[in-house]
Amino acid sequence: MAMRTQTETYRGYGKTAELTSQTSVECRFGGEVETVLAAHASAALSGAEAGNGEVRYFGKVFFSVVYEDAEKRVCRAEKGMEFTARAQDERCYPALTARAALTVENLSVRREGASVYVSALLGADISLYGETTCEYLSGGDLICRREPIGVFCAHLCGGALETEDEFETELIGDILLHAETANVTQISCTAGALIAEGEVSLNLLALRGENVPVSFERLIPFRAEIPCDAAAIGCSGEARVSVGRVSLRAEPDEDRGKCRIAAQLSLSVEGCVYEEVTLDAVTDAFSSANALTLSFGTLRSESVGEPVCLTERIAGKAALSAPVDFSDTLQAVTLQRAEANLVQTESGKRVEGIATATLLVLGADGAHRGVEMSIPFSVSVQFSGECRVSVMACGMSARQKQEGEIDAEATLKIAVREAKRRECRFVSSAEEGDALPVSDSAVSVYIPCAGDGLWELSKRLGKSPEEVEANNPDLQFPVKEGQRIIIYRKKTVRG
Repeated sequence: MAMRTQTETYRGYGKTAELTSQTSVECRFGGEVETVLAAHASAALSGAEAGNGEVRYFGKVFFSVVYEDAEKRVCRAEKGMEFTARAQDERCYPALTARAALTVENLSVRREGASVYVSALLGADISLYGETTCEYLSGGDLICRREPIGVFCAHLCGGALETEDEFETELIGDILLHAETANVTQISCTAGALIAEGEVSLNLLALRGENVPVSFERLIPFRAEIPCDAAAIGCSGEARVSVGRVSLRAEPDEDRGKCRIAAQLSLSVEGCVYEEVTLDAVTDAFSSANALTLSFGTLRSESVGEPVCLTERIAGKAALSAPVDFSDTLQAVTLQRAEANLVQTESGKRVEGIATATLLVLGADGAHRGVEMSIPFSVSVQFSGECRVSVMACGMSARQKQEGEIDAEATLKIAVREAKRRECRFVSSAEEGDALPVSDSAVSVYIPCAGDGLWELSKRLGKSPEEVEANNPDLQFPVKEGQRIIIYRKKTVRG
């Protein structure tokens, strides 16, 4: 009679692959741009689609330049350029869902004749999500070891929200440019919703009086509640928040010498809730009557830990792209940003990177110029496993105490999250082999190895764990050296 086995099928959803890609987008400005003081680019993703062997992603890049014209007036110009790019990978196919996060990795400015070209190098971090299916052994005419296997199942969600803020500054005129960075500081799940909380750093560069550039900064809090049917208290989750449309309105009060800024921001949220599913799978099996050939499968899944947020104040001598001296007047610090990596050192993990900004100065000749300044940083963090890190720079300032040197300070908002990756091994199928020899003795005594567990001994003896325990009620596992195991067999007496 053939051996009977039972199998079940698991169907889940999760991340199947991660890709990276780069593409360059260029914008041309006309001859009115005499000297570029500051340049900024922000990328807005319109969509990402998985196809056969590639992911196509597309969107728009918004370019802003602050420049000095031939009459030494500080002016601004803005343009938008659409783009389409492809990331090739053989793991892509149309049934997958592609999510892409865009960053401006580099920005360069060059002049060709009467035109100025601004080029943005866009980096894309792409995650692919799809269905995961596997069959696992659940029982049958076997002696099985069952263990609960925890698998993380991903549930994608998304939404949008509007946030606004009002704040007061000194009296200003035209707003030259603005830049925004969103930082998620807390993630939680409640019944039916993913909640993401954080703040947006809004940086403004404006004109004061006739021709004096000044910079302002504002941290605007947000709270996004994104519907997700799978969300429940205790679930883990993650979210990426990007800033879309920004509306700024300046209302001057000349009597008080103040200006009220009203800011409205449109935020989009891409979230993922991780639900832990427990499978009652067979991780090992044997037969007391026949040899078995087992096949094993592996199920991989991932989740994330709670974000740990740090605030660090850094200071030091800034590296400069061009010299400054005491004849220069420092006017504004704008376009502050930071990039960092998590590195392993002899003393533990550290977040190491660089904070940069554009310093606007007025020379003795009455001409403005922009100087790129940067300061490195290294911050210790207490994590042991694989982590993801994001950094936001704010409150960056510059002073010239000694001629030719800039002392810079900045506040870093660092968020670190543990990446939880799980790999579970299970029996996927069992094939019956030859019959095992049967002992004709009524009693057998075995001397086990010290440290053997109940399952290992049962498998070696070809008896179920329940039978081994019933025959040896005083035995404790794992066994100690010198212990004996007794197996009784029922004998049939023929009349």
